[in-house]
Amino acid sequence: MIGIGNDHAGVELKKEIIRYFEENGIAYTDYGCYEGEKCDYPDAAKTVCEKVVDGTCERAILICGTGVGISISANKIHGIRAACCSDYYSAKYTRLHNDANVLCMGGRVVGAGLAVELVNVFLNTEFEGGGRHSARVAKIMALEED
Repeated sequence: MIGIGNDHAGVELKKEIIRYFEENGIAYTDYGCYEGEKCDYPDAAKTVCEKVVDGTCERAILICGTGVGISISANKIHGIRAACCSDYYSAKYTRLHNDANVLCMGGRVVGAGLAVELVNVFLNTEFEGGGRHSARVAKIMALEED
C-alpha cells in the first residue's frame, strides 16, 4: 500500500500520480486534500507519514508547491526518511543508498510526466543495503535519538 498526500498546491499533480497508480494496479490510499480545499503541508505530511511509521503504508508520496516544505515536515516524524526529488537520478539513489520511505515533489516544480517517472523509479528501486549504506542509514536514524 502506498500513501499519497498533498496540500492545495499539489492537487493537480496528485491526480496524475493516482492515474498512474490505477493504470498500473498499484494499491494506494489518498490522504490528501481535494480541489477547492485549503490544506497546510505540515498536516498532510503528518497524516501520511504516521501511516508509513505504523505500517499501514509501505511508502508514501507527498506533494506541496515546491516539495520542500512537505519534505521538511515529513522528516520531523520519527522513522521517516523523506527526500524532495525533481530528477530521476536523485529519486533512484534516495532508495538505493538512503532507503527513503517518502518521496516529496513540488506540484509547481515537477510536470506530470516527470513526476510519474520519479514515482515509478522510487517504487521499483530497492535499498542496496550492504555495509556502508546500512551503516549510514543507521546513523541517520540515530540522529532522531539525540
